[in-house]
Amino acid sequence: MSTKSQGRALVLGLGAVLLWSTVATAFKLALAHLTPLQLLAVASIVSTLVLVVAISLQRRWGELARAWQHNRWRYLGLGFLNPFFYYLVLFKAYDLLPAQQAQPLNYTWALTLSLLAVPLLGQRLHGRDFVAMLLGYVGVLVIATRGDILALQFDSPLGVALALGSTVLWALYWIYNARSEDAPVVGLLLCFLCGLPWVLATAWISDGLPASWSGVGAAVYVGLFEMGITFMLWLSALKTATHASRIGNLIFLSPFLSLIFIAQVLGESIHPSVYPGLMLIVGGVILQQWRRR
Repeated sequence: MSTKSQGRALVLGLGAVLLWSTVATAFKLALAHLTPLQLLAVASIVSTLVLVVAISLQRRWGELARAWQHNRWRYLGLGFLNPFFYYLVLFKAYDLLPAQQAQPLNYTWALTLSLLAVPLLGQRLHGRDFVAMLLGYVGVLVIATRGDILALQFDSPLGVALALGSTVLWALYWIYNARSEDAPVVGLLLCFLCGLPWVLATAWISDGLPASWSGVGAAVYVGLFEMGITFMLWLSALKTATHASRIGNLIFLSPFLSLIFIAQVLGESIHPSVYPGLMLIVGGVILQQWRRR
């Protein structure tokens, strides 16, 4: 029975990882026609609807009401962080950078999480943490400078800053959400319900509605598979697994699979520096996770 459960968890986990590996490509397809705010508005509406359907099917509206009653101020703050601020910064980074650069840089959020956990959670860094961060951020430099580290010339300094800044925002969201005792899908829907007014108001004032349907399909795809359906698949995989850590390791496939979609669908010629840079980043994250286990 446990083997069967682990097999089902593996299928669900691989499905989630495969879908997540396509979203960087979808970001760029949408941003070819939409502004970052317009992409965020469409995707947020779709993600919210997906989560509403999930809560309805799971009959958790009472649980959601209690969570809101006890933690409304937390969710108002978290909703501003995610989806509003985090995705606005992330999409702007993708708008300025090639996907092959933005995606690996955003993957360093796990390293940023360790840094922020020191002042915010009182955790200590160990020698292996410093080695992991050194590997990860050297990888960032390799990718951002296209291998010419000493020159320190970037395709878009602002894009690099935004991509790394998005990791700070996601790590903050993760830390402040970690202490929540609410079910993940309940908490995520409350975040989207609280963040959606910020998204829609800012998009309406700044950029308005999309001028055409071009790019809207890709934005809907982002809403479905960035934080919607894929999130549910991943939760189901972890819940079904008899060895959750083995399923968790699948996430390390995502950045490499993402490069395949970026090259094949977007037609980006992957720069040779991306591969060693990405291996340094992933190596740093793996080293850090191994120490925790």
